[in-house]
Amino acid sequence: MIGLLLGSLAVLSLALTAWQWIETRRFPLHRRIADPAFAPPLTLFKPLKGVDAETETCLRSWLSQEYPGQVQILFGVSSEDEPAASVVRSLLATLPARDVELVVCSRRLGANAKASTLAQLSDRARHPIWIVSDADVHVPADFLTNLVAPLKDPDVGLVNSFYALDPAPTLAMRWEAIGVNADFWGSVLQSRRLGPQRFALGAAFAVRQIHVRQSGGFAALTRVLADDFVLGRSVADQDVRIALCPVVATCREEARGWAAVWRHQVRWARTIRICSPGPYAASLAGNATLWPLLWSLADPRWIVWTTVAACLALRLATAWDSQARMVRSAAHGWWLWLVPVKDLLQAALWALAFLGDRVEWRGERFRVLPNGELLPSGSPVLSRRTRIT
Repeated sequence: MIGLLLGSLAVLSLALTAWQWIETRRFPLHRRIADPAFAPPLTLFKPLKGVDAETETCLRSWLSQEYPGQVQILFGVSSEDEPAASVVRSLLATLPARDVELVVCSRRLGANAKASTLAQLSDRARHPIWIVSDADVHVPADFLTNLVAPLKDPDVGLVNSFYALDPAPTLAMRWEAIGVNADFWGSVLQSRRLGPQRFALGAAFAVRQIHVRQSGGFAALTRVLADDFVLGRSVADQDVRIALCPVVATCREEARGWAAVWRHQVRWARTIRICSPGPYAASLAGNATLWPLLWSLADPRWIVWTTVAACLALRLATAWDSQARMVRSAAHGWWLWLVPVKDLLQAALWALAFLGDRVEWRGERFRVLPNGELLPSGSPVLSRRTRIT
């Protein structure tokens, strides 16, 4: 009976993996628009904290955009002596004059420091389209042109961009990159096949100012962990669509070891579990390494082992293809053995997502309440009944 159950789960995981791969093959990843004539005025928000070896290159990519319309860029830092502030000043001294401002956002409006900075930057925004991007995001020169293109349709309120992790300098980061470059974007496309998208992807997105204002502004996000998810849901509730831009941004991060990467993954897992508890609980069914492996251990017949080998071969092939399409390189083939390792560790992360409420983010530790509210670690629970809307 156990063998039959595990065999059924193995087949189901294989079907879900194949379906996810098919969705990635259908999506026109990296396709550019043919006519860049649509170029509405934009305000770009860049909340900054800390620096690493990639910070200057990432920021320069935004300052060097080949966008024909007006672009206002607002860099936000928490204090004058924030290390990122000196990088911005250095860049501005070497680049042509642009509509760029370095803003000190000294007020902490809530536990979410990023949303707090965005709320203060938004008071200075002059244009109707807002772009929000993390500090570690590097983009091609035509990124803004392609990101705003779907907003030509008045029924589109927000545009996401997929993101890839740059070639990882450590083994732990290569393991993490499989989850992003091979699996994450396919899972997003899979969920969109089941229904309209109701979340934003935080690395880089464009949104109409009016929809942010009608959602309560960025100040309404300062108490929550998943600010991008909550904002996307609020925009979708305004009877507009959330679109996907085919052009990919790249997250470039400093070298991190297993401990730092693991903490990062635990935060992601707990964030997704809080945002979408049902779908996240069901996501374990798609683990195409875990279930075939357990099936082979429960029923060690040669026909089972042969079927399991075929399942794992398909998992490796689809992961390789999806990652190759995302990063437009086959260099990751040497690290394909990390795919089943990633799957098995993902099962552990899945369990940890339900077994704790602590996360580490931007160098601070927090508790996350069941409603998504973010509290500094050790703070008393003020209201577990508060609903984040």
